[in-house]
Amino acid sequence: MNWLRPVLAVAVLMTVAPSRPNGQDRPAKNPFEGNAEAIRAGQGLFRARCADCHGMDARGVRAPDLTQVWASGRTDDGLFKTLKEGVPGTEMPAGTRMFDHEAWQILAYLRTLAASALTDPPRGNAENGQRIFRANCASCHRVNGVGGRLGPDLSRVGAARTRDLIVRQIRGATEDFRPGYEPVTLTLPNGQPLHGVKKNEDMFSVQIMDTRERIQGYEKDKMRAVVDDTKSAMPAYGPDRLSDGDLDDLVRYLLTLRGFNPSVGP
Repeated sequence: MNWLRPVLAVAVLMTVAPSRPNGQDRPAKNPFEGNAEAIRAGQGLFRARCADCHGMDARGVRAPDLTQVWASGRTDDGLFKTLKEGVPGTEMPAGTRMFDHEAWQILAYLRTLAASALTDPPRGNAENGQRIFRANCASCHRVNGVGGRLGPDLSRVGAARTRDLIVRQIRGATEDFRPGYEPVTLTLPNGQPLHGVKKNEDMFSVQIMDTRERIQGYEKDKMRAVVDDTKSAMPAYGPDRLSDGDLDDLVRYLLTLRGFNPSVGP
């Protein structure tokens, strides 16, 4: 029966590639690269386990674009380690329930996407883009330890986002509320609104960073209101605020930001 073929293929792959305890004798090169059955199985695993954050096309939604990871210098062994162990301090969890062969299958599938991914032709002036960033973005975003903390750190944005997605976010066409940066408004007992981004929350309290980068906790029952905002704290930079030429320069600079994160590995 046709419907048995994928099941049998996965079973065969599990037989020929048993999981090794504690990564013993782990190959440095993906043993399934170019294997059609493994790639098909990896596609199913990716869509079931990874697409919510990385997108069905692996170009990133809440999490990084995975079609560019090999171009950025990552190795099969390093990517396997990331899949299995996660990335501390991020939303990337450890694959504690993922067999070794499943991790290799996912990477075999992603390799096919990387091979066919189109690289955007460079445009714009990165040096001018850095000046634009400092004038418009650095009060909220940090790069290599310098800048504000109200928005996400952008030190590795060039390795994590495609040009198209960066443009959409700058222009305001995409709302991206990463955990720890969801916009929230508290109405204090005296009626004064307090805007910020949410850092922690439970049933009884909420901790926010306000626009002055002060982190404070509040008891919900002592507030007039606690409202999750639907609009990003980041303003939209339309053509009236940022010309197309300046946008090209800014994006060119952002795409150069590929700072190495030692927790991710090679």
